[in-house]
Amino acid sequence: MTGESAVGKSHWLKAATILVVALVGFMFIGPVVGTFLALPLYDGSVLSFMDDLVNPFGKENMKLIHYIIQGSATFIGLALVPALYWSKSTGQSLRRLISGPPVSVLDVGLVTAIVISFMGFNSIIIEWNANVNLPDFLGSFEAFARETEDTATALTKYLTEFSNIGQFIAGFIVIAVLAGIGEELVFRGMLQPALQKATGNIHAAIWISAILFSCLHLQFYGFVPRVFLGALFGYLYFWSGNLLIPMIAHFVNNGFGVAMIYMNQTELAGVDLENPVAAPWPIVASLTVITIALLWFFKNRQATKTNTP
Repeated sequence: MTGESAVGKSHWLKAATILVVALVGFMFIGPVVGTFLALPLYDGSVLSFMDDLVNPFGKENMKLIHYIIQGSATFIGLALVPALYWSKSTGQSLRRLISGPPVSVLDVGLVTAIVISFMGFNSIIIEWNANVNLPDFLGSFEAFARETEDTATALTKYLTEFSNIGQFIAGFIVIAVLAGIGEELVFRGMLQPALQKATGNIHAAIWISAILFSCLHLQFYGFVPRVFLGALFGYLYFWSGNLLIPMIAHFVNNGFGVAMIYMNQTELAGVDLENPVAAPWPIVASLTVITIALLWFFKNRQATKTNTP
């Protein structure tokens, strides 16, 4: 084995280990911690608690419990556990993960505009992916994918049916803030650089990380648009060199969606983002052109900042 191939394998192993640690944290450690934190809030037996946890629909008292468990899974399991592993394995401070060129108000404004305008293009992909019909020989997988999708959709709808402002704030923190921190720490802050070293190609690293990011959500009928979204976050990180940028982008994407759902429920807005229908073609075309122009400007602005003494 040559030294170069050995180094390449070590980087692949590092990327795989980061992913495994993140999955263990997100699927086991975080939810277990969250369950113990939420259990005192439940008025009933442990057995009934577990039953209601699996089938919370129509039970308002379970929403806060689900927010706590999901928030723990995202923050403790997907952010803290992998970050501690990364710090110990690399010998570097956690601050190193989010260090980089300064982020200005203009940068935040540009990222916000990019994410919102990108929704126009991605709405086409969302509608197409939601209506994909698989070949007959994949019938078993399609049935499984549909069932998984329906379960995830039902849970998301349950968690975003806000009865009051308190539920909205709790849901907003879990879905927009904590998800933006945890998922970007792992997929852009840790995995993307490791995959870049493993492949020797930043574009491969961005797209592989985006695919893994989409796989985490276990939603086949939303898989492709989430890959594009992850790639967008990846390029924003690559161009800016600061993990705060994709975190802000992720926050804007999720936060905008949650806010629009709440406004639609309170009749402050008439846009139903839960309906996977593409925007009209003139709007999609206009927003796609705007997105490309904004990305070009953002990329060149970041390059100028980097080259400025």
